[in-house]
Amino acid sequence: MASRDDRDEKGSIAALKTRPLERSIALTKLGVGAGAKIMAHSLANIFRGEISRDAANREFYERQAQILADELGKLKGSVMKAGQMLSLYGQYFLPEEAVTVLSQLQDDTPPVAWNVVAPVLERSLGRARLRELEVDTRPMAAASLGQVHRARRKRDGLELCVKIQYPGVADAIESDIRTLSRLLIMTRLSPKGLDLTPVFSEVREMLHREVDYEAEAHFTRTFAERLKDDARYVVPQVLDEYSGDQVLTTTYEANQHVRDPRVQNLSLARRNRLGSAFLDLFFNEFFRWGMVQSDPHFGNYRIRVDERGEDDRIVLLDFGATRTFGRGFIENYSDIVEGALHRDRAQIVRGASAIGLLHDKMPDPALDAFAGMCEAIVEPFRTGNDATGGPHNAAGAYRWGDSDLPMRAGRIAAVNALSVHFRVPPREIVFLHRRLAGVFIMLATLRCELDSRELLVAALQDARRVRDA
Repeated sequence: MASRDDRDEKGSIAALKTRPLERSIALTKLGVGAGAKIMAHSLANIFRGEISRDAANREFYERQAQILADELGKLKGSVMKAGQMLSLYGQYFLPEEAVTVLSQLQDDTPPVAWNVVAPVLERSLGRARLRELEVDTRPMAAASLGQVHRARRKRDGLELCVKIQYPGVADAIESDIRTLSRLLIMTRLSPKGLDLTPVFSEVREMLHREVDYEAEAHFTRTFAERLKDDARYVVPQVLDEYSGDQVLTTTYEANQHVRDPRVQNLSLARRNRLGSAFLDLFFNEFFRWGMVQSDPHFGNYRIRVDERGEDDRIVLLDFGATRTFGRGFIENYSDIVEGALHRDRAQIVRGASAIGLLHDKMPDPALDAFAGMCEAIVEPFRTGNDATGGPHNAAGAYRWGDSDLPMRAGRIAAVNALSVHFRVPPREIVFLHRRLAGVFIMLATLRCELDSRELLVAALQDARRVRDA
């Protein structure tokens, strides 16, 4: 096994607070401190004018959220991941400044020192099995729940990735969720009277899913099987003999980040092929399979550039956030998308009402606002005379690199969310739209110019065939 002085691991975290009590104390101290600041802020506001008070409130909430984000990052584990997930739901009930800061809690965080995770690896695999590997003690990537190390199997030189779960994170989930829900109240970042129980129930369920490495191994194998004959994609192979409940080992698959110059300098035709493959994958996952990898972090979607030709491939990593969707939800959501594509308000409302996004007593202006938001989201899939709104090239293809659609749709959603007629959406919607936004951002980063209407129409038709079968 490779060895390296831990002092060389710059910026690594030397120890984790893994016991529920010490994690709860750390967060409670943060909450008490926040409470004192809130009181001082409220007193100061009495003496401020309306304009300066509004500016002071924005600055205060941003500062409070930044303190919260910093502390969550230090604790790692489920409480940090929960902070990330709260940023998804937060657009419906948190101050804008808080959402902005919490959304910056990304998975590319400081690693944990090797001597913290090494015992987890040895305990999971056993010394005899571990001696078969040469493991680099410097992590390739560090996230909120674990980190990944490169390794090599000694007998044949097979290159591997070893994902090691941080010690204690699975046991701390329940305590972390309870403490974080109290903390939101103490920092006054959540509105009075709002029941966040459903939100935290979803966050709890997702966290338990993401620390279940056996389930992740199952989904990795499932995706590999479904995509084995599609040369556009690469899925790592799971090595069961080097995996366990806290360790997941897969083959290492060479790749580049989408912002790597080798990717960005590809021809438009090659970037378009990659973008089309990204869209097609999402349509397959949701409309046809009902199984979506819902974490669109750029670290999970990499590119393998074909140095000798044009057969560039998408490397798919990390299936811990995979969600399954029932056919009923898929059918109703398909109604929304199809209605938006055809500007059929009745169909949009029918689908949205069926999944709980709308209710019977909503006035026409609110329904119009919702329909307008849905029609904006399908803007990239309009072609020919129907290609209104958004940037299109001379041939009618949508220019993703020149589009502000994700931000524009987000603003429309935020405005609608503030209306008394709208509610926090079903959990399926939150995570589905998280992935959808990731696809849109990926296509914008690739600067694709695509006419993708037929891809979407084919997916909707297949979803309808499954329903009618």
